[in-house]
Amino acid sequence: MKIFCIGRNYAEHAKELKNAIPTSPIIFMKPPTALLLDNQPFYYPEFSNDIHYELEIVLRICKNGKHVQPNFASTYFDKIALGIDFTARDLQEKCKEKGHPWEIAKAFDQSAVLSKMVDLPNNYADGLVFHLLKNGEIVQNGNTKDLIFPFEDLICHISKYFTLQQGDLIYTGTPSGVGPVKIGDKLEGYIGENHLLSCEVK
Repeated sequence: MKIFCIGRNYAEHAKELKNAIPTSPIIFMKPPTALLLDNQPFYYPEFSNDIHYELEIVLRICKNGKHVQPNFASTYFDKIALGIDFTARDLQEKCKEKGHPWEIAKAFDQSAVLSKMVDLPNNYADGLVFHLLKNGEIVQNGNTKDLIFPFEDLICHISKYFTLQQGDLIYTGTPSGVGPVKIGDKLEGYIGENHLLSCEVK
């Protein structure tokens, strides 16, 4: 099982981090050990002093595929979830300054929170609305209509380089509003009015 993540897939998020808006999808990966399931708590790692939340819609791949063509792309995912891409922002900045890969800032243990899966709505192309609460206050609001690279584009692009396999996950990018967490914070994620994700920072 592979975990693909897409960076800077919402224009406003790219702007808030002072990054250029990409012209093709930015792909990075997390190992299976990054998954944090079943609303388990997130334990703040000792190697960072600046962990940020990034709420995302996650796709589940339902069949194997390579070089997927656009007219078939929608048949390769059948369920969605909410995920949080926890990022050690301090480590990421140090790695970027040196031109180094930044897996240690993105792919560490428990850095990929994943909610339960739900069926993909038939009208998903009209836009999926989702939001994140931190300690009861909305900190992120997203709508997949605002994706720079929609779901189908991601399927086609990723499958040029990697064989998609049943059970793979794609974290499709985060909207603006990312920010730091501290011990004691409680994060809650919703798709529409459907409460799917809870995560307490310890």
